[in-house]
Order: sequence, then structure tokens, then C-alpha cells
Amino acid sequence: MSFPHPPPLGPSQAGSVPGQGPPKIHLFTAGTPNGYKASVTLEELRAAYPEEAKGKLSYDVSAISIWKNEQKHPDFLKINPNGRIPAITDDNFGGHNVFESASVQIWLVENYDPEFKLWFSDPLERSLALSWIFWAQGGLGPMQGQANHFYRYAPVKVPYGIKRYTEETARLYSVIEDGLKGTNGWLVGGKFSIVDINLFGWARSHGWAGVDTRPFPLLHKWIETIEARPATKKGLEVPTAPRALTQAEEDEAYAEVKEWVKKADAEIEAAKQKSRI
Repeated sequence: MSFPHPPPLGPSQAGSVPGQGPPKIHLFTAGTPNGYKASVTLEELRAAYPEEAKGKLSYDVSAISIWKNEQKHPDFLKINPNGRIPAITDDNFGGHNVFESASVQIWLVENYDPEFKLWFSDPLERSLALSWIFWAQGGLGPMQGQANHFYRYAPVKVPYGIKRYTEETARLYSVIEDGLKGTNGWLVGGKFSIVDINLFGWARSHGWAGVDTRPFPLLHKWIETIEARPATKKGLEVPTAPRALTQAEEDEAYAEVKEWVKKADAEIEAAKQKSRI
């Protein structure tokens, strides 16, 4: 595997996103909550600046199979030394590499959003936006990622791990719920921005973690509103569209998680009783 420009269509890639001109931005990504932050931001910018979509915002994509560990290939490590997606190489700036999902988002709006359609000129709003983004990068993403791991992928089911991370994810959802109260439906500045895109990347996959959003009506509506945006829909198809869980599948996940939490609570109580002996 190598990553020349434009990047190749590897065997794990379903397709590319053709630009309306020679691609200037090369996106390396996968169909994950972090990956969609980059592709949705690109598509929302292209919708906001259609003339730039033919030029500076024209991009192509290489799908990186994390299941095949392609993100650890030496050629990709030249783009992101940490071996994680997403990353971009921006030929508008001499082939400059940008990695980490929030960093990619901020790079894109700082360089391609002169009218601040997805970003903020006001320093107070920009500070609040960065606070939310850093909160998500350091809290929501890692915690929900661990919830996914312990519930879906761990080779041995650990009830306490499932309890710890699904409950923390639910608590973090309550923080978003509180942040949406008294607003017009957006977290910062009364408008849709990369803040919403950043948090949405994880919140929309709540069912996979087995965390119900119905106790959080504002969050639930916010997810549905973002999902309905045409440019966001396009971004969610890069590199491939995720399969949405059915309501029945989500309900099954919620029920399973509740049972694991009950087991964890029983184990915790048993440990407490044992310590008293």
C-alpha cells in the first residue's frame, strides 16, 4: 500500500468523492464517528461555498480499513504519525498534513470559511466553541469509545466496564442536553457549526453503545435535525454510508446494557459485602 496523490482506490474502498475540479484536498478516513467529522465538515463547507467546491474544496478520499490495520502502514504514518483517522493532505498549502478529527475541522473552517458560516468571528463565541470541541475530544469520544468496546468488542464481557462507560456516556449526553436548553437548537452562537458536527459524530451512534437518547429530548431532536441536512447526508456517505440500527435493534441493545449493569451492581454489592467480613 502507498498513498500517492491523488490517493488510490484500495481494495477496501467502496468509492471516492469526486470533486468538480482537480482534487485539492486528500481525505484519509473510515466510516467511524471521528471519520465522519471530517467528511461532514467538508461537505457542509462545499454546500456553503459552491464555487469553492469546484476548486479549493474539491477533494478525493482514500478509505482506510482499520480492521486491516491500514492506519499503521508506514506510508500513512508519514501523514499521521499516530496512525489514526481521519487525516488530510491539503495541496492548497503545499501538501500540508493535518491529523486528529477536531484539528482537521478547525483547519478547514479557518482556511475555507471566510464568511464564518460554520465558525465564529466573535472571540467569545469562538472560545465557547473550542470549549465544547475540547470537551468532546477529551470526554465524549473516549468515553463512548470505551462503551462501544466493552459492550460490542471486548473478547470477555466485563459487567463493570459496560456499566462504567455506558453510564458515563449517558451523563455526557445530559451535558449536551443542558447545553441545548434555552437555545434555538444549536450549541454555540445560535447557528449550526463545526461544534454540532463534532459532537454529532458520536451522539448519532448512541445505539451502538447501547445508550438511549430518549431521556434527552433536546439531544434526540438535535441529532435528527442534523441528520436531515443534505450536506451532512453526503458527508455520512464518505467513504461508505453507515448502516443505521433499527429501533428494534436499538431497544435490544438498551435492554442488554441494562442487564449488564444489573450484573455489575450485583458484583459490586457482593464485593462490598465480602470486604466487610
